[in-house]
Amino acid sequence: MIRLALLACLLAILPLTPAAARRVPQRAGGPDVHTVLDVGHALEPGDYVWDDDGAPAGRTHVVVDVARRQLYVYRGGVEIGRSFAVAGPPEMPTPLGRFPILEKDADKYSRSYNAPMPYALRLTRSYVAIHGSKVEWDWVTHGCIGVPLPFARILFRNVRVGDDVLVTRNWLPAAYD
Repeated sequence: MIRLALLACLLAILPLTPAAARRVPQRAGGPDVHTVLDVGHALEPGDYVWDDDGAPAGRTHVVVDVARRQLYVYRGGVEIGRSFAVAGPPEMPTPLGRFPILEKDADKYSRSYNAPMPYALRLTRSYVAIHGSKVEWDWVTHGCIGVPLPFARILFRNVRVGDDVLVTRNWLPAAYD
């Protein structure tokens, strides 16, 4: 409780710009996060933000929060991107856990579901992937993570095979609630 009150006080006095620096309480198992983007509002379906100006070099880490329907991208502890995301329904859930990007395929097409999966970043052998998708409040996937197509294109250009993806619920609540 004291930590949240301290964070609230700090946020009240810090000037927030799109890449305003603020200390973020860490959560075990995820990337070290120093800076979060100030988007100014909750992201809605189709919304995304990308601002990597001044971000340090380093590995890219992706966090997918299936509960909040958000995907976060970090480089060197700095959030550089965020997107509204859709995932699988309870009967076909998106798997939780830590996954390396196994493969990148800009023109992936799912024969199983007869559907395009543009800018696919494969996370599992069974082809759960992050990819460009229709993104609406009532939209779900067959277990993949769908993001707006323009964001998928940017993300695809900025990650490498082997980069880390964490799929979780309620990521960094002190920073994102």
